[in-house]
Amino acid sequence: MLYSLNSVKEIQDLNPFIVVGCGGGGEKFSNLDGIETVGFIDDDVKKQGKQFCGHVISGSLEKCLIDSSAKSLVIMLPIGAEGTALKYAVQAIDKGLNVITSFRSLSVEDNPSLVKFAESKNVIIKEISPRLDVVEMFAGVAPEKSCEVLPKISYNAKAPVIFVGGTSQECGKRTTSKKLGIAAKERGLNAAIISTDEMGLEEPTDFNFRAGSLSAMDVPAAVLAAIKYIEETKSPDIIFVEGQSSLTEIGNPHPRGLSAAILIGASPDAVIVGHRPNHPYREPRGIAEEINAIEAVEPTKVVGISINLKNANLDMDVDYFESKFNLPVEDVYQNGASKLLDAIFDYLEG
Repeated sequence: MLYSLNSVKEIQDLNPFIVVGCGGGGEKFSNLDGIETVGFIDDDVKKQGKQFCGHVISGSLEKCLIDSSAKSLVIMLPIGAEGTALKYAVQAIDKGLNVITSFRSLSVEDNPSLVKFAESKNVIIKEISPRLDVVEMFAGVAPEKSCEVLPKISYNAKAPVIFVGGTSQECGKRTTSKKLGIAAKERGLNAAIISTDEMGLEEPTDFNFRAGSLSAMDVPAAVLAAIKYIEETKSPDIIFVEGQSSLTEIGNPHPRGLSAAILIGASPDAVIVGHRPNHPYREPRGIAEEINAIEAVEPTKVVGISINLKNANLDMDVDYFESKFNLPVEDVYQNGASKLLDAIFDYLEG
């Protein structure tokens, strides 16, 4: 807490600043009230020489200092760039600059030698923290450190990615994902199944991880990394990603953000939605609401419905749901998922 910032007023007298990191964080910092920025640095050669927030992006601290009268350096780099952040922090302190860093870039608490170096040079070092102390104040408990740890990646899958969502928890997403994989393999396709739940232990699932164990910020990165990994190791013809919870379930809103994060990470070409009518211990809003939510969050298309008839009324059969929603519907537990796989390929090839 000693080196944690609580207010922008604490650093206004450290003006002017050079900002390392010409992305969202760098722009946000430069727009803070009372903050003066006189230079920007980024190691990305594609950014260097271009205008950013009224300044030309430089590739080094030395060049930036030639053209500015900076008193301080702020480091706004993403998770995964700690080595670069440390390099700039050491360079800045050595040149007599104060250093402000973000918890994503470089934790001051985890680098006591950096604090000692700053003290030896009679400069200030402070951190824009994750403010978990504030969370503890109003929630009564908080993690010791930020849960956000995965590097952010971008990746475009080569194979079609199919997201298996649902209207609630325990509505059949895991079974549907597995049955779709079986149906694809029966047609001679090299199918991959990624389960995002610790209970995804059944074949032919390729591997499972618990997305709910991760920060919501890390979930899309984990899903993207999983898709990249499975393509590099298996070269699949089609990839099925099992979702969690629902975007619209009423009774338990807490995992809804998790569902959105998995969907965003999957960036699917098509979606199958699962539904369990008369759910005994969940409160789904319904199929129409979930379809609308999925297609609003991602530019994708729901192409079929997997219906779990365990608690359904006698008149709630496959034909009933097909006539109501004008989509292919199947009870995959009883009949397999070949019909839904047809719907997927009809859409992809259409």
